[in-house]
Amino acid sequence: MTPRLRGSLEALGDAFWLRPALVVAGCLLLGEAAVWAERAGWKASWLPEGWLYAGGEAGARALLGAVATSTIGVAGTTFSITVAALSLASGQMGPRLLRNFVRDAGNQLALGAFLGTFAYALVVLRTVRSVAEGAFVPHLGVTGALALALLCVATLVWFVHHIATGINVETVIEVVHEDLSAALARLTLDRPDPAAPADPPRGGGVPVVSSGGGYLRALDEGALADWAAERGATLTLLVRPGDYIYPRSPVAELSPAAQAEVAEAAVADAFSLGTRQAATQDIEFAVRQLVEVAVRALSPGINDPFTAMAVLDRLGAALCEVAPRHLPGDAILRDGRAVLRRRAVDYDGLCDAMFHMIRQYAAAGSPAVLIRLLETLTRAAAVETRPERRAALRRHADLALAAGRAGTSDTAALADLEARRGAFPDPA
Repeated sequence: MTPRLRGSLEALGDAFWLRPALVVAGCLLLGEAAVWAERAGWKASWLPEGWLYAGGEAGARALLGAVATSTIGVAGTTFSITVAALSLASGQMGPRLLRNFVRDAGNQLALGAFLGTFAYALVVLRTVRSVAEGAFVPHLGVTGALALALLCVATLVWFVHHIATGINVETVIEVVHEDLSAALARLTLDRPDPAAPADPPRGGGVPVVSSGGGYLRALDEGALADWAAERGATLTLLVRPGDYIYPRSPVAELSPAAQAEVAEAAVADAFSLGTRQAATQDIEFAVRQLVEVAVRALSPGINDPFTAMAVLDRLGAALCEVAPRHLPGDAILRDGRAVLRRRAVDYDGLCDAMFHMIRQYAAAGSPAVLIRLLETLTRAAAVETRPERRAALRRHADLALAAGRAGTSDTAALADLEARRGAFPDPA
């Protein structure tokens, strides 16, 4: 699957209306099929005796009307509960986490079940005829409406449970951590990229500008590398997924400069821009979501250090997951030549995104969070075997200790900080 296609599919997941619309369309077809089968004389012999609706047209109309009225009312209640959950999540955990609630397939399918049952009941109801109108009662269709109504009852019970657990901060943190784990598994490598040769400076590079603007959601690096290899050129990217691109701003440099105009079209085809960031190729996207939860929890209005410590636990788990893996290199080779140079995420930058803001907010009066930060770094360092990565973790441990010394007057807390820093596995 190409990055652009993956980005497009992820954007479809942000469309709250898509799954409900598909469910409604399916229920409309199901209603038409039930009426057609009734008119064709098909008998549901597989149903136990007495399960098929056997009443007259007045009862059918009353029953179908009751199902339609009740399900559209419950659909409105479901939508109200969803909006309330979104408002709570926005205020407590940050507006950027609304994306996870909007993308939740369970919320979308629950709303679709109620709206689909409403549409099904209307489709079947319009075919009911009295004796004066040419008697017709779709017994199979009415039975289907009863079955869908019972399904809606079960869906409502499940939906209330799902919302109640979904707005729990621990659940939200775990969902974002799963997204981060998936991104790390998808965007890191089992083996390191081959080292790029030290190409001599070619000179004459010219900027390649973007025709549009927005967040870079996905980037087809393979297509750009193939394009540059075919033309014997080198393309140096100045942006990476997650960056905001300004219209007509330079996004790459081409060397030699003979095909700059063609390069703009190739870059435009390879870029997938949008109004929001996406986790398609941006490892730091889920990291920023977790950090936002921790930073909000440490704000004076909320003051919830336990949530921040839960976030640190997940960040430490992510570092342990990435320990045996390799981050992408800064160049893509074709026939041994670096044809595409890029701004790749390195381990230092990943740690900076994880810990800088949490440390800065915790230094204002949450020594417990700084202690957990040092514990997290120590555990990650115990798993990590590469000296350069251990050095990055050690740097953040020193910064956490310095922040505690500068912002904490509690001697017991300072002693704990010193002890945690002393437990860090320093080099021999």
